Amino acid sequence: SSGPWVGSCSARGSQATFGPVFEDQPLGLLFPEESTEEKVTLACRARASPPATYRWKMNGTEMKLEPGSRHQLVGGNLVIMNPTKAQDAGVYQCLASNPVGTVVSREAVLRFGFLQEFSKEERDPVKTHEGWGVMLPCNPPAHYPGLSYRWLLNEFPNFIPTDGRHFVSQTTGNLYIARTNASDLGNYSCLATSHMDFSTKSVFSKFAQLNLAAEDTRLFAPSIKARFPAETYALVGQQVTLECFAFGNPVPRIKWRKVDGSLSPQWATAEPTLQIPSVGFEDEGTYECEAENSKGRDTAQGRIIVQAQPEWLKVISDMEADIGSNLHWGCAAAGKPRPTVRWLRNGEPLASQARVEVLAGDLRFSKLSLEDSGMYQCVAENKHGTIYASAELAVQALAPDFRLNPVRRLIPAARGGEIIIPCQPRAAPKAVVLWSKGTEILFNSSRVTVTPDGTLIIRNISRSDEGKYTCFAENFMGKANSTGVLSVRDATKITLAPSSADINLGDNLTLQCHASHDPTMDLTFIWMLDDFPIDFDKPGGHYRRASVKETVGDLTVLNAQLRHGGKYTCTAQTVVDSASKEATVLVRGSVFILVIGLFTFSIASLFSLGRSFLSKNLSISSSLFVLLAYSQGLLEECPRPRMLFRLSLIRAFVPSLPIHKLRLCPHPTPAPSVAPSGLSGGGGAPGELIVNWTPMSREYQNGDGFGYLLSFRRQGSTSWQSARVPGAEAQYFVYSNDSVRPYTPFEVKIRSYNRRGEGPESLTALVYSAEEEPRVAPTKIWAQGVASSEMNVTWEPVQQDMNGILLGYEIRYWKAGDKEAAADRVRTAGLDTTALVTGLHPNTKYHVTVRAYNRAGTGPASPSANATTMKPPPRRPPGNISWTFSSSSLSIKWDPVVALRNESAVTGYKMLYQNDLHPTPTLHLTNKNWIEIAVPEDVGHALVQIRTTGPGGDGVPADVHIVRNGGTSMMVENSAVCPAPRPGAVLSLTTATLVLICYLEL
Repeated sequence: SSGPWVGSCSARGSQATFGPVFEDQPLGLLFPEESTEEKVTLACRARASPPATYRWKMNGTEMKLEPGSRHQLVGGNLVIMNPTKAQDAGVYQCLASNPVGTVVSREAVLRFGFLQEFSKEERDPVKTHEGWGVMLPCNPPAHYPGLSYRWLLNEFPNFIPTDGRHFVSQTTGNLYIARTNASDLGNYSCLATSHMDFSTKSVFSKFAQLNLAAEDTRLFAPSIKARFPAETYALVGQQVTLECFAFGNPVPRIKWRKVDGSLSPQWATAEPTLQIPSVGFEDEGTYECEAENSKGRDTAQGRIIVQAQPEWLKVISDMEADIGSNLHWGCAAAGKPRPTVRWLRNGEPLASQARVEVLAGDLRFSKLSLEDSGMYQCVAENKHGTIYASAELAVQALAPDFRLNPVRRLIPAARGGEIIIPCQPRAAPKAVVLWSKGTEILFNSSRVTVTPDGTLIIRNISRSDEGKYTCFAENFMGKANSTGVLSVRDATKITLAPSSADINLGDNLTLQCHASHDPTMDLTFIWMLDDFPIDFDKPGGHYRRASVKETVGDLTVLNAQLRHGGKYTCTAQTVVDSASKEATVLVRGSVFILVIGLFTFSIASLFSLGRSFLSKNLSISSSLFVLLAYSQGLLEECPRPRMLFRLSLIRAFVPSLPIHKLRLCPHPTPAPSVAPSGLSGGGGAPGELIVNWTPMSREYQNGDGFGYLLSFRRQGSTSWQSARVPGAEAQYFVYSNDSVRPYTPFEVKIRSYNRRGEGPESLTALVYSAEEEPRVAPTKIWAQGVASSEMNVTWEPVQQDMNGILLGYEIRYWKAGDKEAAADRVRTAGLDTTALVTGLHPNTKYHVTVRAYNRAGTGPASPSANATTMKPPPRRPPGNISWTFSSSSLSIKWDPVVALRNESAVTGYKMLYQNDLHPTPTLHLTNKNWIEIAVPEDVGHALVQIRTTGPGGDGVPADVHIVRNGGTSMMVENSAVCPAPRPGAVLSLTTATLVLICYLEL
């Protein structure tokens, strides 16, 4: 059963409510100025509930998207009609919003592409001597973006070939001829082509005449005329092209090399261009072009500098967090130059402020409030780009609620066993949990443990443990409980265990397995072979269940094969417990070999002995038909590591042949070829070093006689000690020596071995010897009651010693008059020197000690301190609540609550207020029995919760539903009156709301 659920304030409110998540974002666009298209569309679509609304920014300024203008909003898309460069070129961003928050899209740049015509002026002729090199300039017209170039000779489409003598620079468009000859005479025109997203345009220059003077037959060394820059910047993944072309006679040969590294073979080329199709950081460096002929050489060098756009290494994800808790969000990005990181909240820049610390990629909140809910974005940027990571933060304030996860109504448990009963109500902040059996409150003891997360563990269960168990959960929003009944059942036991067996290939075998169990529960038998479940339903399988009796789980193996040998495990299982027993089955096999031949030939044979396989080549020379029969009875052991097989020649086929002994020994099995993994260790008793590893599976053992060889030494020592650990299943080794000091570092490595030798050695791991308990006690203990069920404890820290790693502190506390042996304990999860102890009795004196602890245990106790908890707050809510509305304010009055002698004083009142226009609750404090707050004139409904506050904590709330012009209020304790929703008003489920108990039936 579950108790009442008082209320909830949440930044989500429903699983169906979530902030905007982009599904489509705008992309950069290159729009041709001469395009016939009448519009440009920048896409934006976000998934959100409630659905998102959209806005757009251009160059950082929000756009006014008015009906009838050139800029139209279609869904979330921005449509620009009749775009022009002067008005529309720029950077665009989409903003998607709903009541949860706002996210900003990536930036999209709208550019306008163009290519003007070449100049109409005639081009001057170019004159040179035949045999010399020449360059014809292209002088392309104004353009954006870059162009590709070709040259025409005399007429279209007679294009200049790209051979070793001609070269067209794709950087400048210039035409280079290394050594001219008579065929080069003529008129030349440069063809420039622009390639845009959905348009291609080409323009021709005027023809320029190339005239050749008398041939100069002299030879001359190379001279590089088209050279790549001294520095070329490129982004990772881009194609990089370096150009290099030289004049010379004979025509120079081009060679490329990387000065500070090796050039990848696929890029090695004798072409005038070096192309790296997808450049990476490993390609950064200095490159050299060498032009060479018989008269000499010339070189040019330049450096490729590789940079990168930002790329996420760590991103943020949606987060639900409890009100009042702390939160650390982090994101990290790689890039070159290193990206800077900034944060946005609901689309606006976020800077450090009260409770919020912004430091590069780290965002930290302390004491989260409901106002922190919203959409957050981490933005990483460098000069090459900007990337966005988005996530929703939902801060929750929820009363404990067991509806989704109640305590199990019936909790069966086995006598003598252990039961774990979770208590996991949905609550924010985390609820304080208390368990009871019937009317008795449960405290930690040798058999009963209530873990910090509220889980109840009962060990060594007996019949006396039967009964009703109730989990009570409470936080400042309310309280709830859930009850289950523990029923103790008889333990399951194996009464007849399976026996190990040694059988022959093809035999049948039955493995017995009987069990006793509690008759009120179903019993199931599960069989496993080598820890893998056996499938009884496999068609044509060899396994059968031998009995239909519930307490009999016998297993029958039909026509046993070699693969059926191994470790069998029978598990008898009920819903509350199980019992298992094991047995080993060995299957021995025999092989018959038919050999027919009139000449020498080779046969690949597969012999089996038990579960071992021996592969070999059997070579026999015979001029007769010979049947060789090998049976298990004729097997003899060879001197290790070989085996002698006695082959009998069957006289029935060849009566004149005698019986021969033929020594046929298998190829030796290899030593292990893989090193063991998972080398670690630590723990144990003083003076011990415990080393653990992962046992190697059968396929890596390579034979019999398998084990592990461990080597270890103190860190800094030069000599190694070794230990042999036999057995494939071994997984740890304990080295014990009184001279080993606590927490001493050892270097450890391991290898495996079998009968054929030793395998490779693992990498060296660092393992520490056993720790000892801390030797020093904390000092300056101070304790003070801060509420009726809480006290604050502080102390001076102890210094880390050489005995081990200090993990934290253990606070022990017990009521005055009790013995220290009955003390309750709570541990810190780190090295904090303060702790809030909760779950105490009101107005009670406690003794407190603090101890340091590590993995070995706790150290000596500190001197004790005393603290007395406060009296409990009054158990009566404020009464006779009345209110008065004015045009802009609400005044509320109530009768003062007077504390009784056994209750703590009332120092003030807390009021939680929420209206239908702004569903986020606000908290108001007052030290009087009235309060006046400002409210909008159009508020129709309000929900108010008033409670006392004082040294003992907060008291019981009074929940009131206020309606403007609705007369007096109705008081309902521990619940509230359901507000009638205002027509047309939508209360956002994504912000914190007060959920009333009467809504639970809706």
